[in-house]
This record gives sequence, C-alpha cells and structure tokens, in this order.
Amino acid sequence: MKKLIFYTKPGCHLCEGLEEKLAQLQHLPIEIEARDITQNPAWFAEYQYEIPVLCRLIPYPETPELEKEQPLPRLSPRAPLQQLEKMLDTYLGPFEAK
Repeated sequence: MKKLIFYTKPGCHLCEGLEEKLAQLQHLPIEIEARDITQNPAWFAEYQYEIPVLCRLIPYPETPELEKEQPLPRLSPRAPLQQLEKMLDTYLGPFEAK
C-alpha cells in the first residue's frame, strides 16, 4: 500500500477541501497520514505558507528501509476529484481500483 503525508492545519478551508476529496478515494490502495503543522515547529516552519501539502514517501536508493518525503505538485482548490486521482496515479501508481 502506498503512503501519503497530508500536511494541514485547523481552520484551513483549502485543507478541508482537499481532505474531502481524499476521503472519496477510499477505493485506492493509499494510506494517508494527516499531520497538523501547528503540532510541530519544523513542520510549521516548512509548510506554514504552503498548506495543504501532499507528500509521497520514496526510499533512499542506498538504504531502501529509510524513506524521504517528496511534495507532490499543488492542485488548484477547484480541481475536480478526477484530476486528483490522475495526479496520484502518476506519482504513486499505477494502481487499479479495488
């Protein structure tokens, strides 16, 4: 199963919109870990002006048991669900619906 990190914060309307779209993707084999940037100073410093941010985890070539985060391209808040699915298929897939 592929894993995404979703950086968010309370009261962010853009984050809430993306969260609603992600909730509609339960048919895809993706685990989503939400991280509230207000709970970690390093996350806040990194993403305070960028949220919502989706990151995929990719293994280091020399040590595959370790992973690093790679932010995915930012989608327009008005992007339809199909565009989010296409982006995830590009960066995480290919995968077929269950």
